[in-house]
Amino acid sequence: MASKVRPVAEFYARTRDAQRVMLLDLGFLGDSIHLLPALWVLRRAYPQAELHVMVSEHVTKIMEVAPWIDKIWGYPRFPRGPKWYQDFGRIRRLRAAKFDVVVNLNGTDRSSILTGLSGARWRLGRRPEDGGPAFWNAMFTHIVEHPYKTELISTQRWHCLKKAGFPGDQTEVHSEIPEPARRSVLEKAGSAGGWLHVSPFTTEDYKELPPAQIAEVLGQLHRRFPAKKIILTCAANEREKRKMSALLAALDFQPWRVFAGELDLLELLVIVQMSCCHLGGDSGGLHTAWMTCVPTVTWFRRYDGLADWQPIGPRHRSLIGERTSFGLAGIETSEIVDMVAHLISTQPLV
Repeated sequence: MASKVRPVAEFYARTRDAQRVMLLDLGFLGDSIHLLPALWVLRRAYPQAELHVMVSEHVTKIMEVAPWIDKIWGYPRFPRGPKWYQDFGRIRRLRAAKFDVVVNLNGTDRSSILTGLSGARWRLGRRPEDGGPAFWNAMFTHIVEHPYKTELISTQRWHCLKKAGFPGDQTEVHSEIPEPARRSVLEKAGSAGGWLHVSPFTTEDYKELPPAQIAEVLGQLHRRFPAKKIILTCAANEREKRKMSALLAALDFQPWRVFAGELDLLELLVIVQMSCCHLGGDSGGLHTAWMTCVPTVTWFRRYDGLADWQPIGPRHRSLIGERTSFGLAGIETSEIVDMVAHLISTQPLV
């Protein structure tokens, strides 16, 4: 394996005739959605190549929105990833695929090792924020450096590819929702769209509004926008389903639809895309809304990496709270509702 690191700006010029290319990233739903602009750069840069992507196994379905990807590989990260020796078979399959190019822009140890042992002649990596372990440089033929925590993660990845010589003037999301998923949602939702979509829960209590405030937000939305249907969704795990049951018991009205884990990722994507506004915490629903150009009102906790995941622009409104053991503190319900009112009155449906 070559360990010499070459000038990164030459990467695309040296690889433009590649016939088999992989973008390797083991992130979860938000990470995978924010891979789409980088994947589109690769698709346009290597029009003749077979384009592959590797993401976490439980979110591979989201990649079906990009039919121009030739093969989707799943990596078993959820609920627990494999031991290092359990990757031997996966490494053999990577090597058997005979990739010319593997690109890995997240820099984690496991993904870097898979890249380094893939057998690809050309391997582009993004240096981790902490520089990476001692072996890290040996995993790549070219290394790109770009600041972390400065802008949306998809924009950071686009800048990395630009520094590696790839063409393109702006980040672009090219996606196509499969028609069966759209038909399924129309049947399940019983409406043609335009609803308020609320995803009240995240992976941790401290990233959510307190339960009583969530109920208050929903009640005020219902009273202020009586003509707007409200759809609630949550994940299929027992924690979120239990929290959804408690939330519904606290409401003084019946939401139009409640999907407590019954939707697959593509159906959730359609629910969000057909909304007039998405509300929720820092979770996958936000990133599906970003991908489909749907207005968002999002509550975040204050933390160092916020810029990586906080969309900005006229479609997006954010509220920053302080982390506590019972949820986010310091966010006013009236401010949330006023933000929704502004967005649905000024934003065209896209």
